[in-house]
Amino acid sequence: MEFLIAAISLGFLGSFHCIGMCGPIALSLPVNAMPLPKKILSIFAYNFGRIITYTIFGALFGLIGQSFFLFGFQQKLSLTLGLLILLGLILSSRFVNKPQYSNNIYKMFNNLKTVIAHQFQKRGIKTFFSIGLLNGLLPCGLVYLGIAGAVSTGSVLKGALFMAAFGASTLPLMFAVSYSNHLITLKMRMRIRKLIPGVVGLMAILLVLRGLNLGINYISPRLVEDKTMTIGCKQQLKCCHKK
Repeated sequence: MEFLIAAISLGFLGSFHCIGMCGPIALSLPVNAMPLPKKILSIFAYNFGRIITYTIFGALFGLIGQSFFLFGFQQKLSLTLGLLILLGLILSSRFVNKPQYSNNIYKMFNNLKTVIAHQFQKRGIKTFFSIGLLNGLLPCGLVYLGIAGAVSTGSVLKGALFMAAFGASTLPLMFAVSYSNHLITLKMRMRIRKLIPGVVGLMAILLVLRGLNLGINYISPRLVEDKTMTIGCKQQLKCCHKK
């Protein structure tokens, strides 16, 4: 349950950061001239597309985390992720705001933006949904933090739920931005963005505590069951090698 609270907190407060990253796309959605019901449905379709992409990411990276868990590396994984996030937060604000990319990756993202731009020439609910799907692929430091959280869950299902909750908690603000850009003032956005490092730091601390295996319910539970699974997996591997 604690992983969902972390996902919702990160997503809601992080959505103020998202206005600066994918906000221009949300603001540019051609919905102003639409009848109210279609306008609302189109905005929801766009945001639903984003959430679907995040959920797929969560499942994929949850699967990666699950492989670590099965081999008994869950504590080391949580500790490593938590410490890396803290280190990145301390050393540079670019960890969240301005991630760096190689030329090839930069070109790939530019091509993705071009594809999104072509979608704006079309109309229809499916188009808004596809724009959302593609928008979820654009680089965002906070999405990367969400992915780290999905990995730490050590489960495909929990990873998917983590990123779904993360995406859903960005919906209120992102919907408001698309519906009326006058609802969120720059001053309000800047104030809440100051809370983001605190939320990121809290998530990192929770990951570290989880990795310490302190036996604290919901915060740092003992991973006895996972150890049993690990032993079983290792025994199966030994049997396979003998064969």
